[in-house]
Amino acid sequence: MTVVDPPPRPFGRALCAMVTPFTAAGELDLDRAQKLASDLVAQGCDGLVLNGTTGESPTTTDAEKAALVRAVRDALGPGIPLVAGVGTADTAHTVELARQAERAGADGLLVIPPYYSRPPQAAVEAHFRRVADATGLPLALYDIPGRTGTRIEPETVLRLAGHPRIVAVKDCAYDLLGTTKVLARTSLAYYSGCEETNLPLYAIGGAGFVSTVANVAPRQMRAVLDAFDEGDTALAARLNQRTAALAELMMASGLPGTVTVKALLDAGPVREPLQPADREAVDGLRAAYEELVQEPTTEL
Repeated sequence: MTVVDPPPRPFGRALCAMVTPFTAAGELDLDRAQKLASDLVAQGCDGLVLNGTTGESPTTTDAEKAALVRAVRDALGPGIPLVAGVGTADTAHTVELARQAERAGADGLLVIPPYYSRPPQAAVEAHFRRVADATGLPLALYDIPGRTGTRIEPETVLRLAGHPRIVAVKDCAYDLLGTTKVLARTSLAYYSGCEETNLPLYAIGGAGFVSTVANVAPRQMRAVLDAFDEGDTALAARLNQRTAALAELMMASGLPGTVTVKALLDAGPVREPLQPADREAVDGLRAAYEELVQEPTTEL
């Protein structure tokens, strides 16, 4: 039997894109954030991504972002990877947020291409290099053209892979061929950012996932990777299929993942322009959630 070296996993395998808890009045709830972070780690998350899309980064202030990282770091102590989302449409602002995250105790950075202005690939590359040069932290590129309007093309990723602090990609591009090409030619760690690609990407050499659904089902999401690593690919497939109904409702029902997580989790309201899920959506989410969590994560 050929032994294959595991892929690099600079931030672990099973990461949760954590929501940002708010009080009923809409203020940052750091006590609740600390409890949620501790619970997620206790239930199998290797690391957390803070201040990402699921964390409502477009509507939290710079000061709130720093306070969240500091509070979660204080709660977890050292050793649990914390990756901070710092991407904005402005390179200078992104650099400042990267430095702020480093000071607050982050272990890594998650950076999107600048959105709305739709820069060409040379400008995208220059943007990432500026941010990577600004701190001593490892950086993950976040390829999510459906939100940013700009792809990080595989050839651009290949060039950026030579930077010593660019170590990973959060992949929401739905391009397994392009991903396979980069995996074959670099040592970058690829994390699935879309639940439906968690297992397929892992099977072709990905490092793991950054999951929104893991906010409410961390053990179930991790169990898929555990089964695959143990060599039981059939069980991994079955466990993955069991998460599909909830993942579809949470991520592909027309509601943002932040909204669906907060419909299931005691994490306070969402901030406008987001609106809470209606009763029908909440009932459907709860039914799918209850069905999933009642299923065993291993075969008898």
